[in-house]
Amino acid sequence: MKKKILFIMNPISGTSSKAGIPGLIENQLDKDKYDYEIRMTEYAGHGAKMAQEASGQGFDIVVAVGGDGTVNEVARGIARTQTALGILPCGSGNGLARHLMLPMNIKKSIQVLNQCEIHDLDYGLINGHPFFCTCGMGFDALISMKFAEAGKRGLVTYAESVLKEWLRYKPQTYELIDDTGTKRFKAFVVSCANASQYGNNAYIAPQASMSDGLMDVVVMEPFDLIEASQIAIELFNKTLDKDSKIKTFKCRKLHIHRQAPGEIHFDGDPVMEKADVDVEIVPKGIKVVVNPWADKRQRKPNVFQNVAADLFAGFNDVRAVLRSRSRQIQALNKVLQRKLNL
Repeated sequence: MKKKILFIMNPISGTSSKAGIPGLIENQLDKDKYDYEIRMTEYAGHGAKMAQEASGQGFDIVVAVGGDGTVNEVARGIARTQTALGILPCGSGNGLARHLMLPMNIKKSIQVLNQCEIHDLDYGLINGHPFFCTCGMGFDALISMKFAEAGKRGLVTYAESVLKEWLRYKPQTYELIDDTGTKRFKAFVVSCANASQYGNNAYIAPQASMSDGLMDVVVMEPFDLIEASQIAIELFNKTLDKDSKIKTFKCRKLHIHRQAPGEIHFDGDPVMEKADVDVEIVPKGIKVVVNPWADKRQRKPNVFQNVAADLFAGFNDVRAVLRSRSRQIQALNKVLQRKLNL
């Protein structure tokens, strides 16, 4: 008996046209295995509604055709049901798809759907909002809000928001409470990761797994301009968790108290929330079509990684020189101060 598969397409997600995708689905999808339909979202939240309805209509798989926002909508509509999530990644970040090692090529992603390998994976909740990749607060939540307000998508817009806001951002103090006790941090970012990355191969939690029943909590302590460049490198080469400014631990449930209400984000979607925030993982809460060839794939550095490697070559030497000069200036200031006090 054929399976029923629904493609929910967000026509405005990402930065490229989706006009050719219905034709690719028609030509590449295994018709001996599937009967399919394609439906378009018309407003924010429509994907979640259509996905929920599709589950009730007996669809075996609902495929999100878009970016992480579309994936989140579709996934939350079918979480805790027998309907599986599929992804054709065509957003600006594609964080969940990249974590799952799905091809960024639509034709190849359809071939993954044809294999129909389905796993039960974890997802999370932050103050009741479902997330499947990451959630958090602090600077990244602020940038998510600014990014949403910008009206334009893409890595360039995101980078512009980061550079504009970074110098004036003031880190908060957070209390993080899990079953081991209370931890207190002054932090630039507090991120809770079900999957390993934000998107665009920016790995906020390189060790995160969607099948361990735990979230990876990542606390990024305040850092200076010199350290920012090093952190950027580590974010893209999967070594962020080795940085001394980064504190990490795993848990299933977490209560966070911060100084004031403010932004949070779930899979990049920002909302304003109260000062107290609860985050938890729902183990094996969603069925997902995965890439059966993922273990055989070799990750290739993306363009940003190559550019970053070239741009920051020799960075540690430069940092050492700057720190040396800083120490010399501090010593000179002390000498001058002593002379002025005489």
